[in-house]
Amino acid sequence: MTFWGDFSMKVLLHTCCGPCGIGFLDGWRCDGYEMPDLLWHNPNIHPYMEYKHRKNAVMDFAKQYGLDVVMDDHYGLNDFVGATFDQQAQQAQQAQRCKICYEMRMNITAARAAKLNYTHFSTTLLASPWQKFDMICEAGEAAAKSHGVVFVVKDYRDGYRAAKQKATRQMGLYMQKYCGCIFSEYERYNS
Repeated sequence: MTFWGDFSMKVLLHTCCGPCGIGFLDGWRCDGYEMPDLLWHNPNIHPYMEYKHRKNAVMDFAKQYGLDVVMDDHYGLNDFVGATFDQQAQQAQQAQRCKICYEMRMNITAARAAKLNYTHFSTTLLASPWQKFDMICEAGEAAAKSHGVVFVVKDYRDGYRAAKQKATRQMGLYMQKYCGCIFSEYERYNS
């Protein structure tokens, strides 16, 4: 893991939703960094209306923060399900689906960062206490190595509750009820 103190980096920030985005960016700003550009690429978010609500929330908070968004507006149902579900090995795939999901998103973010001449990238997933922090870091580091950019690790999970309240109460943004994938939605409503 790399914790960066370089304040001159050009960063592309993978953004999953409004509350995580706000949590990450508020911490980022408090640390004195120049604000990054955002990337919307989330083929894991389903069903379609959930995808649309989260994308709109990201666009809304980006506008309020004055940030640019690199938009990859491909609803990736087939890509995500194809990568995370194999009927022959359903149990093994379910245990690995978060890892596969993180790898998909970090690889796309690192590739896009390299293509667009960003020096660094990160993800707002690191601001959520519900995500697998170490697994995200592993996926980010591997993607960085593959694409010749640097993955920035910042732990802003302690600001998540305040960001959630700010997103919903002050900014009126959509607040999701599960991580985004169809499997987690099923688990949420089936428990």
